[in-house]
This record gives sequence, C-alpha cells and structure tokens, in this order.
Amino acid sequence: MEIKRNEATINRPEGDRVIDAPFVFVGLQSFILQLKEEDAWKKNDRNGITVFKTGNVTVVVSALHEGAEVLDTTVDGIVSVQVIEGTVRINTSEGDMDLKEKEMVCFHPNTTHSIKATTEAVILITNSSIEK
Repeated sequence: MEIKRNEATINRPEGDRVIDAPFVFVGLQSFILQLKEEDAWKKNDRNGITVFKTGNVTVVVSALHEGAEVLDTTVDGIVSVQVIEGTVRINTSEGDMDLKEKEMVCFHPNTTHSIKATTEAVILITNSSIEK
C-alpha cells in the first residue's frame, strides 16, 4: 500500500500529515485545537481538515462558528455527521432535527441536507462514495 500525505501549505504550514496508510491515528482534540488556532477560523464562519482519505472514503473534522451553514449538500454516497462539540440543526426534505454532542445522523446517497451550527460546534463528517 502506498502511504499518502497531505503537504504543508501557506495557510496550513504544519499541514504535512499522513492521510492514508495501513492505519491512520486521528487525534481529534489536536485537530480541533489546530482548526481553532488557524487564520481561517478567525476570518471565516468555519474551518475544516481532511484527516483520512482513501479510495472512496473521506473523513473531515470541521469547526463551525455559531450560525455557520453548510447548505443543500448532496453526496453520491453514504454520509454520516457526528457532533463532537456543541449543537447543530440538520435540515432535510423529510424534516429537521437538532443534534448535540455525541449524536450523529447518517444519510443514504443523494439525500439533500443542510447543517447549521446553533452554537459553536465541531463535527466529524464521513463520506463513503459509491464506486462507479
């Protein structure tokens, strides 16, 4: 197996990290602290980082300021959204739900949904796309 890395960038100079290997340890607290210390967090309503990416699976940690919205997302795979910190409101055509820490929702492919942070929040998004 080829080990894949994300390389450092101007916006994320400490960004060099393994994102795919036989195993990838994800220290959530370290990533949360990193996200909240970066300029992107200070300038925008959210900041996120891919912590694992292989074939058809991607895992992202995203920090959201209160009121931040991720609108009308539709993915061609299975998606889960887990709340690590804070609370978010999930909107779907089937109805709305509030999620708090340690709760999650899973979506089947092509289910349109929106996410709004009702407090400052951190979410873990896992996307498993369908192979074509």
